[in-house]
Amino acid sequence: MSRFREESIKTLGLGLQVFLMCLGAVLYSAVAASAPLEHSHRRRLSLHRHRERTGKEGQVLHRSKRGWVWNQFFVIEEYTGPDPVLVGRLHSDVDAGDGNCKYILSGEGAGTIFVIDDKTGNIHATKTLDREEQAQYTLTAQAVDRATNKPLEPPSEFIVKVQDINDNPPEFLHGPYYARVPEMSNVGTSVMQVTATDADDPTYGNSARLVYSILQGQPYFSVEPQTGIIRTALPNMDREARQEYDVVIQAKDMGGHMGGLSGTTEVKITLTDVNDNPPKFPQSVYSMSVSEDKVSGEEVGRLKAKDPDLGENGLVSYRFIEGDGMTVFEITTDTDTREGVIKLRKPVDFETKRAYTLRVEASNTHVDPRFIAWGPYKDTATVKVMVEDADEPPAFLATSYSFEVEENAHDGTVVGRVHAKDTDVANNPVRYMIPRYTDVEQFFSVGPEDGIIKTTRPLDRETLPWHNISVSATEIGGHHQDTKVRVNIKVKDMNDNAPEFATQNEILVCENASPGKLIETVSAVDKDEMAHRQYFHFSIAPEAVNNHNFSLKDNRDSTASIYVTRRGFSRMTQDVYFLPIEINDNGNPPMSSTNTLTIRVCSCDSKDTILSCNVEPYILPAGLSTGALIAILACIVILLAIVVLFVALRRQKKEPLIVFEEEDIRENIITYDDEGGGEEDTEAFDIATLQNPDGANGFLPRKDIKPELQYPMRPGGHPVANTVDVDDFIKTRINDADSDPTAPPYDSIQIYGYEGRGSIAGSLSSLESVTTDSDLDYDYLQSWGPRFKKLADLYGTKDSKER
Repeated sequence: MSRFREESIKTLGLGLQVFLMCLGAVLYSAVAASAPLEHSHRRRLSLHRHRERTGKEGQVLHRSKRGWVWNQFFVIEEYTGPDPVLVGRLHSDVDAGDGNCKYILSGEGAGTIFVIDDKTGNIHATKTLDREEQAQYTLTAQAVDRATNKPLEPPSEFIVKVQDINDNPPEFLHGPYYARVPEMSNVGTSVMQVTATDADDPTYGNSARLVYSILQGQPYFSVEPQTGIIRTALPNMDREARQEYDVVIQAKDMGGHMGGLSGTTEVKITLTDVNDNPPKFPQSVYSMSVSEDKVSGEEVGRLKAKDPDLGENGLVSYRFIEGDGMTVFEITTDTDTREGVIKLRKPVDFETKRAYTLRVEASNTHVDPRFIAWGPYKDTATVKVMVEDADEPPAFLATSYSFEVEENAHDGTVVGRVHAKDTDVANNPVRYMIPRYTDVEQFFSVGPEDGIIKTTRPLDRETLPWHNISVSATEIGGHHQDTKVRVNIKVKDMNDNAPEFATQNEILVCENASPGKLIETVSAVDKDEMAHRQYFHFSIAPEAVNNHNFSLKDNRDSTASIYVTRRGFSRMTQDVYFLPIEINDNGNPPMSSTNTLTIRVCSCDSKDTILSCNVEPYILPAGLSTGALIAILACIVILLAIVVLFVALRRQKKEPLIVFEEEDIRENIITYDDEGGGEEDTEAFDIATLQNPDGANGFLPRKDIKPELQYPMRPGGHPVANTVDVDDFIKTRINDADSDPTAPPYDSIQIYGYEGRGSIAGSLSSLESVTTDSDLDYDYLQSWGPRFKKLADLYGTKDSKER
């Protein structure tokens, strides 16, 4: 069916094109026969028409006559007929029809797209034209003599316009589109505008006249046919019900009539959120519980009012509006979960109150004024909090205790009593104890059942006037929870310390002090507490009452004045005096002590200004004589001599022990049974050469690394047989060993049997014994057994042959 429809449309389009071509031919004929000036698009140029023009020199120019039949031609685009399309005909008045006039066409597309019959002047289009590629062509026509090719008329331009047909559908160049519109918007609220373009000629016909329509998205949205503006079509569209809509918009040309071409685009429209929903508690009553052992700040429970709005539109705040627990609990908002968090403001007590009722309100933080009439934007719920019983530790009747006890009280003296009780319903008995870390030296004890605190030994106020301890109470039979209370014990003072001088400074007196002169005022201190009207009484001790040097006067204000009773003190006779003074307090019981006052005699000037109290300058010259100084110097000289001698002996002793760095101890070869030539052996035999004969030439082979491969024997290093020069033989062997990296170090080679070249005894080697004449008889070796058989064969056989 669709194929038949397509064929029908094609047939209809072809018929329409043929109709338009025929219409164009009729109009052309009518124009050709009409007046010279018909309208702006079509005109006729009359024969022999001329116009005068004035040149630069004032010469009058005559325009030659033109005899053209002139038209603006049209050709329909996309023509696909079997024959070339006749565009139009050019004809000149000078053409007599005898074939002597030749028409020539040049310009855009001449010869390729447009061809002209040089005899008749008919112009044909040989190719299919597309107005969207090029809307018009400018051509130039000229009539020339066929024989001479001379112009019969000047050339003239004309235009061939490509007549548009509806061959391009509308297109949305920027699709697909995305738009947002607030929910609950009024009907007709503009969402966005979509625009389609048509490549056809908008000035000709309805090919580019577009009409918009909505194919998908009703009844929620609509589109204006001429502008393409999309608007809301339904009121109260709720985002919470549906958030996104897919809308399809169509643009159709030909004014939307039958046969027009169309294009579509998609528009995704999203509803944005507004605060159109109040918070709502899912339930009206919430039940929670909290144990009485919880502390302030701990969480009791959570509740949440639901709000389907987004962002700040869905923010909820919570508060208590009434209830008997508003001072016991508090509520805050969790910004992440939007929950109301109920916490303890202060601890609860099961024995005092077992339940609380609270009224909680949840409200929106931000309210939209456009929807305030839809309110109220709040909701309430009831919260019941049950207090759970917990095994609590005992509670003391007081937050802290303070007691007093006299110092030096005997062991077991009662200090005071603490009391605690179990606050639970069971009311279990309580046991008391003193934590050792609060009473390290264990001055006190507490009765485990009655809480009575006693001393364990006498206390000293002057050592520690206060004792701060703790007493712990533990419930018997419970969870062994304990409670501690602070106990402050003050040690009351007793008069158990004798008074003493406030300072122990020496008193200075001048040698020329006159009798009755006040030299010092002394005072006393007491470690005990000074009670009201308590003072110290001073007097010279009984053993010094009869001294004739100084006297004392009690001032009755806990001070005493010391006076000189005679004149004529001398440092040379006595420079220091000791005056014992007895000090008494009036405490209960009274205490006294004897303190010694030191008085030093000093040298003063006439105004009693102390010059010096030092007696050493007078004693030093008498105590250090010239003989003593000489003895000291002599001892120093002797000590220096001993040190120099010791150093010299030590250096002399160490000199033979020095080992020179150049000495090589490996050259100490021990030789036994040497019967060589004495000094000649020493001169002829160089032990260093034996150790490393290549060292003289500067070559030192490595002996500390074992190579992976065995080096071949050095050329010329084969053994030398039957030679009498043992020195060369040994050097040869040493060279071979130095060249062999697998051989042991050179200092491990042992050399024996070398007797030197100049020995008068000759060589003792057995290598020459066979060839040497000897008168010795070795036949007795035959009778020495198998061990000497080899020697008997070497020597005994020769002798037997000679015999």
